[in-house]
Amino acid sequence: MSLEGKVAFITGAARGQGRSHAVRLAEEGVDIIGVDALTGYDTIAYPMGSREELDETVQLVEKQGRRMIATEADVRYLASLESAVAAGVEEFGRLDIVAANAGISPPGTPLWQLPPQEWQDVIDVNLTGVFNTLRASVPHMLEAGNGGSIVITSSGAGLKAVQNLADYNSSKFGVIGLGKTAANELAPYKIRVNMICPSTVATPMVLNDALYRLFRPDLENPTVDDAAEVFTQMNPLGEPWADPVDISNAVVWLCSEQARTVTGIVLPVDLGVSNKAL
Repeated sequence: MSLEGKVAFITGAARGQGRSHAVRLAEEGVDIIGVDALTGYDTIAYPMGSREELDETVQLVEKQGRRMIATEADVRYLASLESAVAAGVEEFGRLDIVAANAGISPPGTPLWQLPPQEWQDVIDVNLTGVFNTLRASVPHMLEAGNGGSIVITSSGAGLKAVQNLADYNSSKFGVIGLGKTAANELAPYKIRVNMICPSTVATPMVLNDALYRLFRPDLENPTVDDAAEVFTQMNPLGEPWADPVDISNAVVWLCSEQARTVTGIVLPVDLGVSNKAL
């Protein structure tokens, strides 16, 4: 994929899709600057990534023969990202790829009952966090003058509004608008910006009790198997969820020379759900 010797900045790198992106890019010869907040949110019903998980991501990258600098940094706060990116660029000497991956998913509430703090947390992480990621990284890419690729993780919920997820939907629709704007502004500098829209992916954001209850409100204590039944019905390809590496493979392609003419697109990697007829 012509990525040997490049450097990527990945947010939400402790586990899930972020970890998968780090390992998959490392397989292609990329060194990694990775951050994760390593903190929980009172409004989110599942635990966030841990220091131990972030350290494990480093070990997995190193097994591919690449290096990774892993920093505790919260995408809600621009200064923490600026410090992490600056330290990584100083160490590796360049920045070519950005994967704005960090995100949280709320438990699901009708909008008129939505706690204001939940709305704020989701928008701060999922939308403002992507702005902060670009704001911290793009100046380094511009200064280097090597072009590059930015991949923003939106969601199937950025294409079709899911009931009881007004905050999540809004954030994921929003990052598509942000990414399209960035694609136009950065095209003269040969920096491409594209958005990926996964549906259900087998990560802790999906595989948790709160999401099971959201999609199986007919059951008092739904299990992963109960939720899998609904997800399988949603997805035309007949699988309940994608594997994280399925999304990472799309990231790798978008960052490679094979996609050198691709910018400003919204790419569903979603088992066909966004194309499903009503």
